[in-house]
Amino acid sequence: MTKVRSYQDLEVWRRGMQHVTEIYTLTRTFPREEMYGLTSQIRRAVVSIPANIAEGWGRKSTKEYLQFLRIARGSLLELETLVLIAVNLRYLTTEEAKPTLQEIQEISRMLSGLMSSLNRRR
Repeated sequence: MTKVRSYQDLEVWRRGMQHVTEIYTLTRTFPREEMYGLTSQIRRAVVSIPANIAEGWGRKSTKEYLQFLRIARGSLLELETLVLIAVNLRYLTTEEAKPTLQEIQEISRMLSGLMSSLNRRR
């Protein structure tokens, strides 16, 4: 296993960053009137995930880092809910949303694993 020297070495952060790009691309098809509504909210939620992983890394204690990871997980669940709302509003089909929802589940598992690892060290 490679030593983690930076939050950028974390696979969960990398996946979160990739997901930002995917979500921005996906939401380009949303109706123009949603630019400052659902589109903006979805984009803010997805950006919050890797941003909170990075910010938590920079904190001085494991307790603070875990709190930022919990915030990232909350943003992930917010994103999941917003994507489901987009499906309900027919801005996305179930098939279009499926890869996004699968990636959300994978990132969630990775965040939980990181949090468990940090809790064991405390």
